[in-house]
Amino acid sequence: MQIASRYNGPPTSGNGGWSAGAFAVASGAGADGRAFEVTLRVPPPLETTLTVADGKVAAPDGTLVAEVAPVADAGSGVAPVSLEQARAATAGYPGFADHPFPTCFVCGPENPDGLRIFAGPLPDGRMAAPWVVPPDVRVETLWAALDCPGGWSALRTGQVYVLGRIAVAVDSLPAAGSTCVVVGAAVSVQGRKALVDSSVYAPGGERIATARATWIALTR
Repeated sequence: MQIASRYNGPPTSGNGGWSAGAFAVASGAGADGRAFEVTLRVPPPLETTLTVADGKVAAPDGTLVAEVAPVADAGSGVAPVSLEQARAATAGYPGFADHPFPTCFVCGPENPDGLRIFAGPLPDGRMAAPWVVPPDVRVETLWAALDCPGGWSALRTGQVYVLGRIAVAVDSLPAAGSTCVVVGAAVSVQGRKALVDSSVYAPGGERIATARATWIALTR
């Protein structure tokens, strides 16, 4: 398997959520409510043939890229907000003013072909955004959509974080062209680690995916 270059996070490596989703799908994850957890050991390389076997993802030179395992759950999720609230929040997306990776597939304002999920702050500190589902939506897309909105709840502190570990449960896929709501919230920030939750809600209000992730602050 390979992570195509269009699914970048930082310019030279894969978006953490998409990459983790691809590794999980290769290990049996689907849109059936089962939770899988992926731990990224190095930045996922782009356009590189990776081997997935026995819960490990390896590069051609043997480097351990990630580890994958089924888990009991993917956290408790984040309470929903209305589409109107999400649209209002996205106007305050911090990444419009200062973005560490502005071409990120999920949340990069300079990536016209990305998911364009711009999560802004709600009055209670959660992050929310509307999301127009792309025509090629699949399980990996949900993993990606859950990634950055949770991360921005930590990125708002001014520190630069990257995804270290994420557990996701996808219950169903939304219809292409529909508008979902994605919400994220910081659970705790301790030292260089931030624990965050995120959820995706379908247009009818039902929660269709949830995640719990650990983000790691980069040292400068």
